[in-house]
Amino acid sequence: MSSSIPFASIRLITDRIDNLVGFYAEVTGVVPAWATPEFAELRWPGVTLAIASASTVARLGDHLDPTTGNRASIVEFRVEDVDAEVARIQRALPGATWVLPPTTMPWGNRSALLRDPDGTLVNLFSPPAGGRRTPPTAG
Repeated sequence: MSSSIPFASIRLITDRIDNLVGFYAEVTGVVPAWATPEFAELRWPGVTLAIASASTVARLGDHLDPTTGNRASIVEFRVEDVDAEVARIQRALPGATWVLPPTTMPWGNRSALLRDPDGTLVNLFSPPAGGRRTPPTAG
């Protein structure tokens, strides 16, 4: 018998927990739940973004090396209106580093990318109206 394991959360590890939690709280509008000064969660139905201080990693074993500035992952948030969210975030976080202005991608999503305080890419996207995507052309 096969069953799937439910997805629960993504945890970001940082040396600047207050900055990172504040950034994601501002971007998402979600109030963080602080378990300790070293660990906070932003919760949505069915998924959690956990943010922990690098000092928490030592509790998992000496063999782990906490890193920040992940360049291999993108944290993504689905929004109704990418352009409106970008304008709101630019007002709220004027020093934010934007990587991609609002752009319609070849697969139909409207996206804008910025970096969080640790350098991780954050994608704000909205799918095409009706969820339809244009299939690629044969070439």
